[in-house]
Amino acid sequence: MSRVRLSALGLDLGKKRIGVAGCDGTGLIATGLTTIIRRAFIEDVALLRNLATERQVQVLVIGMPYMLNGDVGTQAKQTRRLAQRFGAALHLPIEYVDERLTSHQAEQLLLAEGRSPSRHRDLIDRKAAAIILQQWLDQRRATLPDPFNTARRFDDRT
Repeated sequence: MSRVRLSALGLDLGKKRIGVAGCDGTGLIATGLTTIIRRAFIEDVALLRNLATERQVQVLVIGMPYMLNGDVGTQAKQTRRLAQRFGAALHLPIEYVDERLTSHQAEQLLLAEGRSPSRHRDLIDRKAAAIILQQWLDQRRATLPDPFNTARRFDDRT
């Protein structure tokens, strides 16, 4: 029995940059791929389309910047509108992940590597996108039944 191949792009959408992450074909590990410097929407779409085609992407996973209290604020509404435009332009479904504190986590990873967050904004966006995508992959794995889990079948016999 073979596992289904999964390809997703994780996006950390910002006003100036878009952090982009991808996952391995098994859907286990997210990795930062690139940071797109925002220009015009059509140019951003072209860059994302190239990545999506090259990686045979099936879904866009977007970090949703909810407010700390969980409310949907202005930034989250803008992110949702932009995400919907990207999804429509790329003909891909969209899934959202709560991205609160992912940029902070990415900064902490840079500090642990001995790098200055202020000098590596593009790397922070890429790492934040990887954190967003990894959260989605982990949540997905936790909610999907594992076809290779034979322990349950044996337990059902007792």
